[in-house]
Amino acid sequence: MANSNNTELKEILWLGRGGQGAFTAAKLLGAAHTIDDDNKYALAFPSFGPERRGAPVRAFTKLDTKPVADRSQTEKADYIVIIDDTLYTPQLRGLLKSTGKIIVNSKKEIDGALTFDADSIAAEFRLPTANTIMLGLLVGISGIVTVENAVAAIKGYMPSKIQERNINALQKAVQEVAK
Repeated sequence: MANSNNTELKEILWLGRGGQGAFTAAKLLGAAHTIDDDNKYALAFPSFGPERRGAPVRAFTKLDTKPVADRSQTEKADYIVIIDDTLYTPQLRGLLKSTGKIIVNSKKEIDGALTFDADSIAAEFRLPTANTIMLGLLVGISGIVTVENAVAAIKGYMPSKIQERNINALQKAVQEVAK
């Protein structure tokens, strides 16, 4: 169980479908958090049932200033990031901390959530999925990591042939939030 006195711990729940990169985004966020500071720690892990493309996937990122050992699923998230809007349900609000936010990749407005059309940004940069765009939206909304550290994480963990498109898409997403 997380220490309730610990205000440093940030918990992010990622929802997507198999093949959409929710776990990749969770790992990139963790890498961005720890990339330039030895006093920052992260844990990213997936949770899924039968593994198949298109099946719902949950991934978690826990960020802290001390080692993160708790591998239990997040019960109260600071942010819920939804890559596929068909996975949104109003019940997800019950998984948020009082100051938490839900960020959804959707062309339509969703009551109680921040919505962005991440798929059109993905298409603009010829990306098969919107995971790095959703990471960029989270970075822009939360400031949980810097844009520079998110870019460094992409450079450190993604194949070189897709880095530039993902970095440009992430940066565009951050700019969308600033509008």
